[in-house]
This record gives sequence, C-alpha cells and structure tokens, in this order.
Amino acid sequence: MSYKVGYFVGSLSSTSINRILAKALMGVAPDELEFTEIPIRDLPLYSQDYDGSYPPEAVALKHAIEESDAVLFVTPEYNRSIPGALKNAIDWASRPWGQNSFDHIPAAVIGASVGAIGTAVAQQSLRGVLSFCNARQMTAPEAYIQFDPEVFGEDGTVGKPETEEFLRSYMAEFRDHIQRVLTVLPRP
Repeated sequence: MSYKVGYFVGSLSSTSINRILAKALMGVAPDELEFTEIPIRDLPLYSQDYDGSYPPEAVALKHAIEESDAVLFVTPEYNRSIPGALKNAIDWASRPWGQNSFDHIPAAVIGASVGAIGTAVAQQSLRGVLSFCNARQMTAPEAYIQFDPEVFGEDGTVGKPETEEFLRSYMAEFRDHIQRVLTVLPRP
C-alpha cells in the first residue's frame, strides 16, 4: 500500500537548508511514500474576514492537504518558534471553524539548523499548534538535524552513512506511524 505525503518546508528561502533536508528525506524514504510539496509562499496573511470566501491560494492549500494521507513538516526555527509563513499556512488550513484540514491527519515534524539543536524549540512550538489542530503526531523519534554542507548535497544526497541511516529509520518510522493512524482513523 502506498501513501501520499504532503510536505511543508517552513522556510521560504531559495537556499533553505530545510528544503535540502526535505530532498534528502525523500531520497531515503520507503518506496510506499509518495511526496508532494504543499506550497505556502503565495498565501496572503490569514484573516477571519476571508472565512466566507477563501482566495484561490488558500483553497489550493486545503485541497492539497485533503488529498494527502499524511503531512510532513520540515522547518527551521525563527526566534524560538516556527516561521511566520508556516504558521500562516496552518492558520489557513485549520479554518474556517469546523473545517480543519489537519483533523486526525498523521503528521511528523523534523528540521535542520546549523546549530546542534536549532530546530528543537521550533518543533516544540509546532507540536503545540498541531495538537490544537488535532493532527495525529509521530512523537518519536525526535529529529533535530545539524546541517553540514559536507554531509548534505543540494540534490538530496547524504554523504555520511550514520546520518543517512538515521534519516532512513526516521522515514520508515513515519511510514509505520501513517499506517497505524490510518488503520484506526481512515481519511475520508
């Protein structure tokens, strides 16, 4: 059985190390996982004023999530939290009230930074938001990836066997998490 995974890259930067990490994750993921990026760059800032008539970018966001079996968040830390663009996307997807696209969706959180635990606080912040959105989060293993350009190629290659094995194991665990959640809570 294969699963469609929509993934979010929290950084909007064209040189994002988290985008490189996302490529690496896809390269080591089990064959049963099919990936589609869910873009967040063009979303306007969320306002309740839009709840009666969502703009096309927000409709596309909600549709992409609803077409996914699971979601993967790959995010940096900005000021001890998640990037504003990612929070804005979550706000759009979880509204209007009663139409939360993240309800019961299997989810995983990972991130990279140049420091040893740079995404740790962002991930904890994101986990709180996803808990409110009723996403079914993979709580272990946690993954705070210290980015090293000597290890991660821009094409998604991983040049250190121990790091590649950790990422492979993380993605296998994510596949198992998706399967467990969807067995109990199938997506509509």
